[in-house]
Amino acid sequence: MTTARAVAAMAMFLLVALSASHMASSLRLGVCRASGYLPGRSGNCEKSNDPDCCEDGKSYPQYRCSPPVTASTKAVLTLNSFEKGKDGGGPSECDNAYHSDEEKVVALSTGWFSNMARCGHRIKISANGNSVYAKVVDECDSVHGCDDEHNFEPPCDNNIVDASPAVWDALGLDQSVGMVDITWSEE
Repeated sequence: MTTARAVAAMAMFLLVALSASHMASSLRLGVCRASGYLPGRSGNCEKSNDPDCCEDGKSYPQYRCSPPVTASTKAVLTLNSFEKGKDGGGPSECDNAYHSDEEKVVALSTGWFSNMARCGHRIKISANGNSVYAKVVDECDSVHGCDDEHNFEPPCDNNIVDASPAVWDALGLDQSVGMVDITWSEE
């Protein structure tokens, strides 16, 4: 092999190795790591369900991945209204519609939402010995936020199931708590 070919082969090997290393570092052993940080920008944050609102100058982690989905995926349940004019922002991404707080619907973190692949799917959510089925209608955006479209809320964490009040009620949860550890699975 000539020196030029050897150098080219070594360069290609290093490029492949570095690419694999970068991918592995962002999703090492099933752990999803932040892919960047979004600078905060405050605005008119609708506060009907006591959301976290963006602050000027604060940095918020962004995630393009979520932990692996298992038969009993650990997650954090948050409260969200999918009604027009409430804290959910715009219409749901799956059907471009708003949903009543009486509907059992959820938004999943970006990685779990998987480019709309879970739209319309029912998932089983379990907490405190209770379970409920809910329909996936939206993405809890883990990359974008701090703008009008996202109610001036920061990007979601990578392990969020953002649920309507009907889901919280069906699980017998106190909505004033705002966040609860849960598990979920695909139907």
